[in-house]
Amino acid sequence: MPDKFKNTETTEIILDSIADGVFTVDRDWHITSFNKAAEDITGIPREMALGQRCCDVFRASICETGCALRETFKTGQQVINRPIFIINAAGETIPISISTAFLKDKNDNIIGGVETFRDLSVVEELKRELHKKYSYQDIISKNNKILEIFNILPSIAESDSTVLIEGESGVGKELFARAIHNLSHRKNKSFITVNCGALPDTLLESELFGYKAGAFTDARKDKPGRFALAEGGSIFLDEMGDISPALQVRLLRILQEKTFEPLGSTKTVAADVRIIAATNKNLEEQIKKGKFRRDLYYRINIIKIQLPPLRERKEDIPLLIQNFISRFNKLKRKNISDISPESLSIIMNHEFPGNIRELENIIEHAFVLNQTGIISVSDLPDDLRPSKDNTAREYQSIDDLEKHFITEVLKKNKWNRQETARQLNMHKTTLWRKMKKLGIKIRN
Repeated sequence: MPDKFKNTETTEIILDSIADGVFTVDRDWHITSFNKAAEDITGIPREMALGQRCCDVFRASICETGCALRETFKTGQQVINRPIFIINAAGETIPISISTAFLKDKNDNIIGGVETFRDLSVVEELKRELHKKYSYQDIISKNNKILEIFNILPSIAESDSTVLIEGESGVGKELFARAIHNLSHRKNKSFITVNCGALPDTLLESELFGYKAGAFTDARKDKPGRFALAEGGSIFLDEMGDISPALQVRLLRILQEKTFEPLGSTKTVAADVRIIAATNKNLEEQIKKGKFRRDLYYRINIIKIQLPPLRERKEDIPLLIQNFISRFNKLKRKNISDISPESLSIIMNHEFPGNIRELENIIEHAFVLNQTGIISVSDLPDDLRPSKDNTAREYQSIDDLEKHFITEVLKKNKWNRQETARQLNMHKTTLWRKMKKLGIKIRN
C-alpha cells in the first residue's frame, strides 16, 4: 500500500468506521495502521501500537507458534474467522476471531499484510447464559422429560428413600445420582460409586462389605467395604441388574435392617447410608426370568427415575457439544470455538447407541485432530464420516438443520403443534414463528 494512500485522512476515517478491529503490518511485522475498533478491543492506544511488532502488541495465543499472518505469507491462503485469544491492556483474556490477507502495491508486489479481528466476548457470554439456563448441577438439558426430573430432584434429595435410576449405558445415570447426593443433607459426607457389573461375585461382596483379617488367604488385615466408607453419605450401585441372586440376599438385608456383616466377622455393623441404584436392564423382565429377586426390586424401586436415551432428546446435542468443547479447551489447552453445520448435521443424524458418553468421545476425537478452531467433518471418527456410498444428509446452515429437526418432531407427533412445542420446550407461538421463518408448511 503506497505511503500516500496509507496516510490519507479518508483511509483513516474508513477504517475507524468498521466495527471489527483492523491493523496492517509491513514485511518486517511492524504495525502500520491500527483502527478505532482495534484500540477498543485491545485497550491499546493507536500511537502506542504504530511501529511496534504485532506480537508485542497482541500477546495472542498463536503468536509464538501459529501466527495467522505468517501462515498467509507462507501458504498464500487467507485465514478466515479463526478463533483465538488475546491479552488486552488490562491483562484480561479476550476471545476473538481473526481473518488475514495480503497487502499489495499497484504492481501486485506483496508489501505487507492485513488482519481483521472480531470480539467474541458477547457471543461467549451468551453461550454461558444459555448453559446456565439449561443446566442443573452438572447436568445439561432442554429436553422436556429431563426438565421434569430437574423439578422433582430437590424433593427426591430431601428424603432418604432408595432411588432406582433406569436408562441405557452412557445416559448419565451417575450424574443424576451425584446430583441427588449433592442436594441432600448428606452432601458433606462421602458419595461412593460401585460398578456392580465390573466385578465377579466374590470380589464384589468384599468390596461392598469389607472383610476382617484372616477371612480368606490373602486377608492379612482388616479392610473396610464401600458401605463403611459411605457411612453418613450415599452409595451409588451402578449396573445393579448384574448382581447375582446370592448377593442380592445380602443387599436385601441392608435395605430391610440397615445392617451388614463384613466377611469373616460375626459382628453386625449399622449402616447409615442412602442407596441409589441404577441399571441399564429391565428389572421386571429379569424378575420373570428368575434373575432378579422380586422382594429386592420392591425395596429399591421406592422412587424411580427413567432417563431417555440421547436419540430421544436430540435437542440437547448442540448444548452438550458446546459444554464438551468448553471443557476440552481447558483440559487440552486448545482454542476450538465451534462445530461446523455440516459436522453438526452428521452428529444429529447419528443414533447414538452409546448415548452421551459416545458423544463425548466423538468430540474428544475431534479435538485431537482439529487444527482450525472449528470442528469439521474431517475431524470426526471414520465410522461417523459419510463415505462416497453414504448419502447421509448434510446441512448448509444451522437454519437448515433446525428446519429438519423441527419437521421430524412434527412428523413424530402427527403434526400436532401443541405437543411438538411441549417436547421442544418452547411456547406454541414460538414454534409457529419458527415454522414460518424456516418455511415449514403447515399440515392439518
